[in-house]
Amino acid sequence: MNESYRLIITAREIRGKCPVFKVGDKIVVEKPKIMVKKTDALCVHAFGSMLSMITALSRGVSFKELGLAKKEGDSGYVQCLDPGTPYTNGGTVIFEIRREKLR
Repeated sequence: MNESYRLIITAREIRGKCPVFKVGDKIVVEKPKIMVKKTDALCVHAFGSMLSMITALSRGVSFKELGLAKKEGDSGYVQCLDPGTPYTNGGTVIFEIRREKLR
């Protein structure tokens, strides 16, 4: 696979309290660069949960093959590492990762 993709990672749902993200916040990655001016927020806990997938997804590996989607397509889902209550005072965020082909 020689194709490259931009990844748009969007906070879709927050369970509990997240001190960093609001629903709709985005992280934009154009391998290997985080597009800071297009990114609303970034958290080491959340980014850590998706970091191992970013390179593969940006090179076109299937979301379904990685276990991030039920069927083939250009989006999948990951979850923040913070489990939230009753284990922590925080919360977990469900992120949708979409990709767009770079030219």
